[in-house]
Amino acid sequence: MKTKGSARQAPKAESFSDALLAWYDRHARRLPWRVPPEDSRVGVLPDPYRVWLSEVMLQQTQVATVRDYFMKFIQRWPTVGDLAAAENEEVMKAWAGLGYYSRARNLKKCAETVAFELQGKFPENVDGLKKLPGIGDYTAAAIAAIAFQTPIPVMDGNIDRIMTRTCRIGSPVRDSKPEISARLEPLVSPERPGDFAQALMDLGATICTPRRPVCALCPVNNWCEAFSEGDQEDYPVKGPKAEKPVRKGAAFVIEAENGAIYLRRRAEKGLLGGMTEIPGTDWTARIDGETGHESLPFKADWRKAGIARHTFTHFHLELEVWHATIGKAPVTGGWWSSPGEIGEEALPTVMRKAISTALPDLFRR
Repeated sequence: MKTKGSARQAPKAESFSDALLAWYDRHARRLPWRVPPEDSRVGVLPDPYRVWLSEVMLQQTQVATVRDYFMKFIQRWPTVGDLAAAENEEVMKAWAGLGYYSRARNLKKCAETVAFELQGKFPENVDGLKKLPGIGDYTAAAIAAIAFQTPIPVMDGNIDRIMTRTCRIGSPVRDSKPEISARLEPLVSPERPGDFAQALMDLGATICTPRRPVCALCPVNNWCEAFSEGDQEDYPVKGPKAEKPVRKGAAFVIEAENGAIYLRRRAEKGLLGGMTEIPGTDWTARIDGETGHESLPFKADWRKAGIARHTFTHFHLELEVWHATIGKAPVTGGWWSSPGEIGEEALPTVMRKAISTALPDLFRR
């Protein structure tokens, strides 16, 4: 295991932050939820609603994916009050495909709390923000820094990587969060904390990347101990990786003669809670669901269409997909979605994969 370097002095806060912000002023990514640096430097502050919405969407999701979803939400629900007043099903439909669906449920609950209990205003401090549904340490710090200019360390995966390299922190990130925070705190720009946090995010996304960092172009390489030692790609130090189990189950694509697909809604709690699904067996992260002919829900001319594979945070899933076309529907408790409507349903990615395994062209219509 590496130990942190001691030959170089710790970065001086003013010099580090000045160099970083000068780079950000020239190279900041233009993102629809941001105030560009030329405006933030003269006191223009971002809309806290936009900051919050983007940060929730960006949890475990790439910027390229989030852009379109963010714009769709903003165009449809331009204020937190609009989102609070929306139907749950409409929000889940708009979220479908982003994954980690507990975020969508908490997004709606948080909007309702802010709109109906806090007169439409987000708390301006970390403690108040953390009391809201779905807002943890990172999201609270990011909102406080970016929306309310609170000089506080903001730590996401990009920033963790930059700091472990800058300071050659020799323990896995999950064990070194307090040290990363302590090293980062004196570097935060008191005048531009929001831009400082976003500058680090951009640096990690474009320069200090996980593999092959472009250290020669890094604005703070003079303060980077790992760059000085030439071992920057050894950081962050990785802990042992747990093997993900493979769970199995079955999914049933039930098609009517007019091409409609039978759908139902999952229970509100648990994995994919509140989302739309096709019928299937009861698999979970811990147990397999039934498969094979014995799992079929009713008599019909079933054909085995193939296997749909999907990876969740803690496990892999292999769904045995069965397809049948029926004339009279021996199913209750759900609804039929026509080929022209199914693309707008709140179907998580795993369910779209299962349907596409049986009907490859359905979502292309």
